[in-house]
Amino acid sequence: QVQLVESGGGSAQAGGSLRLSCAASGFTFSSYCMAWFRQAPGKEREGVAVVYTGASSSYYEDSVQGRFTISADNDKNTLYLQMNSLKPEGTAMYICAARPPVLGRLCYSRGGPRASEFPHWGQGTQVTVSS
Repeated sequence: QVQLVESGGGSAQAGGSLRLSCAASGFTFSSYCMAWFRQAPGKEREGVAVVYTGASSSYYEDSVQGRFTISADNDKNTLYLQMNSLKPEGTAMYICAARPPVLGRLCYSRGGPRASEFPHWGQGTQVTVSS
């Protein structure tokens, strides 16, 4: 049974930092598409960052490029999202997601990962950024 458990959310000041973690089990973490999505009230779910754990191929949504870093520790089966220079508009529920890779293809397309393609989801962790 695939299980994804997020942690590390909380409150931060604008300009501050948080590191989110996603502990994974029940699949081969070291060769999987792993992603962070976020959803704020009244807004659609959007892909924040995604990485293929077997090749360090990654994608970042334009608004977080240069501020957020996605990484995976294959020895610990854990996905991370280091969030620096936080902005109030980053306030949202952040959710970890996973899907099997497709041989020879990226874990995302133009416009980022599509939520409908990810069958496995965590419970989410709330991030609140104050100005």
